[in-house]
Amino acid sequence: LPAVYSLDGLLVFGLLLVCTCAYLRKVPRLKAWLLSEKRGVWGVFYKAAVIGTRLHVAVAVSCVLMAFYVLVVK
Repeated sequence: LPAVYSLDGLLVFGLLLVCTCAYLRKVPRLKAWLLSEKRGVWGVFYKAAVIGTRLHVAVAVSCVLMAFYVLVVK
C-alpha cells in the first residue's frame, strides 16, 4: 500500500494505464466497447490510448527507463 503514495508508484501506474489502453485500442471489439467515449470517466481511457499510440516511442523509452529504475536502482 505505501507504493500508492510514492511518485514512482504513480509513474508506474500511469505508464501501465497508457500502455494497456494503447494495446486495447488495437483490438476492434474492445475499441468500440471501451474507448468510444471521449468525455467523462471513460474519456480518460480514450485519452490514455491516444497518448500511447501517438507517443509510442516516448512511452516505450519511459517504460524501459522505469523498469531499469524499479529493478536496479530501487
